[in-house]
Amino acid sequence: MNAPLPVNALHPQLADARGRIKRKLRLSLTDRCNFRCHYCMPEHPKWLPKPEILDRAEMLQLVRLFVTELGMRELRLTGGEPLLRKDVVELVADFDTLRTEGLERIAMTSNASRLVQLAQPLADAGLDDLNISIDAIRADRFRELTRADIGPVLAGIDAARAAGIPVKLNCVAIRDYNDDELLPLARWAMEQDLPLRFIEFMPLDGRGDWRAERVIGEAEILERLARQHHIERLPRTNEPATYYRLDDRHSIGIISTVTNPFCTSCDRVRLSSTGGLYNCLFSPTALDLREPLRAGADAAAMLASIRGHVWNKEAGYAEKPGYVERPITMHHLGG
Repeated sequence: MNAPLPVNALHPQLADARGRIKRKLRLSLTDRCNFRCHYCMPEHPKWLPKPEILDRAEMLQLVRLFVTELGMRELRLTGGEPLLRKDVVELVADFDTLRTEGLERIAMTSNASRLVQLAQPLADAGLDDLNISIDAIRADRFRELTRADIGPVLAGIDAARAAGIPVKLNCVAIRDYNDDELLPLARWAMEQDLPLRFIEFMPLDGRGDWRAERVIGEAEILERLARQHHIERLPRTNEPATYYRLDDRHSIGIISTVTNPFCTSCDRVRLSSTGGLYNCLFSPTALDLREPLRAGADAAAMLASIRGHVWNKEAGYAEKPGYVERPITMHHLGG
């Protein structure tokens, strides 16, 4: 049974029944991607028809609603691969206009393959920072994992740094997939002075390959790093990652969604490229915002629906671990 909305439901903050305040909106710009990482992408993906994808004006309208009426302060653009969206620079510029209405940060998660062309335009448009996915540093292993070349990725990282965009690296750690690359990648990140975060393999992969035994947990990642580095744990923050300092100089984060879920402090909601609002990464269903938006629904009615949907957010993965049965996969929703 759904919990009743609180008396102060019209307060600008967006909250759930467990007292978690939502401040971060993750927006998928497209389901398309030019890589084929198997924990995200099905073997034979079926792309969404273009009419189902929110257009530029619709995305701005929804994000404005979340910022001005629901207190979102941070926006992260995801995919698929967001840089494949032709109007990505224009979208960032659109969202940048919302800073006067309360938006504080515009971030992006990308595979970096098109950043050589787009890093400076994105910086000029208002992009604040980038998380770049990279699961191997050796060229042949990278191609084996992604079916793509690592050269454009490394060049894209350089282009982002040259444009003044702060960069973090993300690596999904999977046993018998890229576990031989964890230490070399950490060493390379240290040489490049780039923060690196390892992410535990989550049961959301596009091909149904997840198994508990394939998860390289936080404790094991630390044990592997400790073979070559001195490790110091840093104070915990509200971020999903727990951070460590390697050799007294370099930052390493671990997002332990499986072995140590951070659900009790979750402060984000997710909007798919088709306008589906997911109140949790593991939610089986979404609230459709596209159809009421296109039908000219009253803003007050949409806000009430959003608040009700988020208010009834479940405890999260910590309460119900394992696979979620749903038609949408990670390349539709974003990480």
